[in-house]
Formats: sequence, C-alpha cells, structure tokens
Amino acid sequence: MPSPGKKALLIVDMQHGLFYAPQPPFAADALLANINTLITRARDSKAPIFAARHTGPEGSPLAESSPLTQLIPQLAIDAELDGVFVKRYPNCFRGTTLLASLQLASVEELVICGMKTEYCVDTTCRAAADLGFHVTLISDAHSTTDNGQISASQIIAHHNQTLSGPFVQLATTADVEF
Repeated sequence: MPSPGKKALLIVDMQHGLFYAPQPPFAADALLANINTLITRARDSKAPIFAARHTGPEGSPLAESSPLTQLIPQLAIDAELDGVFVKRYPNCFRGTTLLASLQLASVEELVICGMKTEYCVDTTCRAAADLGFHVTLISDAHSTTDNGQISASQIIAHHNQTLSGPFVQLATTADVEF
C-alpha cells in the first residue's frame, strides 16, 4: 500500500455545462455516486483531492464566472480543503498549477475520474503518464455522451481498452484504495 501523500484523486470537469447538458452523460447517477465514493475514500485516507473546471474566454458561454463552468453542487468537493483549479485546455496540466501542486504534495500516483471520456479524461491520462505519474483510471467513474457515430457506452469501453496498459491501470470504484 502506498504511503500517505503519494496518491491523489483528480476529478475532471464535473461541471454544470457538461453534467446538465441537454444530453446527459451516460449513467449520470452512477457516475456521480462513484465519484463521491472516491472523494470520501480519499478524504478518509488524507489523500489530496483536485477538481478541474474547464473554462473559456471571458464573454463566452464558458467564461470562468459562467454557471456552466461551476462544479455541480452534488459533488462532495470542499473548496476550502480540496484543490479546485481552472483549466482552458483538455490537458489538466497545460497552463494550470496542477503539476506544481502534485509535486509539492509528493504525489506519484493519480486516480482519475470525471468527464468527458474522449476529451479531457483521455488527454489528461496520457499527459499524466508522460509526466511520469502512475495513473489509475476508474473505469466506472468517467463518462460522456453519444456522439452521433457511436454510443457513450461504446466510447467509454473503447477508451478503457485503449488507455489500459500503455497509459493507465484500470480499476473500478469498488477496488480503489487511497
């Protein structure tokens, strides 16, 4: 079992504009329940928790102050305790304080969950692996929507298979310990 402070939870883009979009994410209720379970486990183990909010330029629907970019209130994030940060790119590391925060906390392993599977979750998993982190992708705690070509469940299954091995280790919510 890793020593305390070596593993952190990273929650990607669990925000109004994605979670409450006209087309809801696949298995939205299970997604939220699983992420909140991960937050509880991380907090109980004193593991750092980070939550990303995807934003765009001021004046756009994704402006930092927009309700669309705010984390959903049902998410068990505590802005006073947890590292909530803003990002403008699919990669949670690009142009953010995340890497410095993880290094300061001596984190070696990232447990990743959130939205959207084929965009920010995928990009962040690959970037984290490239930066030398051991990455665990929670197979039942990331989601997306149908894209007109394939279903959300197919996208999730495809990314679980594609990322597993070269970029991440897969685990389920039930199997993760901090």
